[in-house]
Amino acid sequence: MTVRYTIENDHLTVSADSLGAQLASIRSKDGIEYLWQGDPAFWSDRALNIFPYVARLTENSYYMDGEKHEMGIHGFAAQSEFALTEHSGDAMTLTLTDSPATYRQYPRRFRFSVRYALKGNVLETRYIVENLDERTMYFGLGGHPGFNVPMGDGGKFEDYRLRFDTPCKPMRVHTTPACYLDDKDVPYPLEEDRLLPLRHDLFDEDAVILREMSRKVTLENVATGRYVTVSYPQMPYLGIWHWPKKPAPYLCIEPWCSLPSHQDEVAVFEDQKDLIRLGAGETYTNVWTIEMG
Repeated sequence: MTVRYTIENDHLTVSADSLGAQLASIRSKDGIEYLWQGDPAFWSDRALNIFPYVARLTENSYYMDGEKHEMGIHGFAAQSEFALTEHSGDAMTLTLTDSPATYRQYPRRFRFSVRYALKGNVLETRYIVENLDERTMYFGLGGHPGFNVPMGDGGKFEDYRLRFDTPCKPMRVHTTPACYLDDKDVPYPLEEDRLLPLRHDLFDEDAVILREMSRKVTLENVATGRYVTVSYPQMPYLGIWHWPKKPAPYLCIEPWCSLPSHQDEVAVFEDQKDLIRLGAGETYTNVWTIEMG
């Protein structure tokens, strides 16, 4: 049975569920709910933790150790129950350890922990992957939080924009209509090399996936000053998304370590260069943050 846990400080109250270690709420002390609340009319999730693969696998399959295995979109962490392994006033850790169910999809022994910690008006997410196996792990990792747009300020979706922290000239990772890679990446111009005004039709072809962009981006309403800033220094890719062809009142800002598989090619994990490689007995840590204002 899914259990909900809560941490708080003088600025924020944050809740997460044992199922998927998924955030359930990020609420300010003045009552503003920043996190999308999972309305199934638009998207029933809120803030997936992605492991051990980001996005889609061709035929829902991949090869590792010379054998073919099956795994669904974004891996299995989001559908797995995590155990609470730390819980204090302003921090908590939820942990997934390999099981027969995970081993059938991903034949490695591991421990995957998600640690949430509050520091002022910032929520820190720390991913910790421990390789408990005698073989190298190959895996993808990422976040998938959705934020309410508007953020309780009475505005509309088009009142908001994304502002990248530093000027950049990102490339859009091009995908096929089925959302697989096709190696036809194109420039994705930003206004003043930093700004992306929001429109619903930006996502008519599904997610906008960027590379070579600033590692910090702010979702903001300039008129009201309300904002969310996501910083992801260790993540080379950024997905921006809401449900295609709908006036969805949220935006997902998704920092990723890796990309989906190629169209009509079943991935070989040992050969996919953007997957993280973790040797036997080693530990990998990745920290990213969300600041609310």
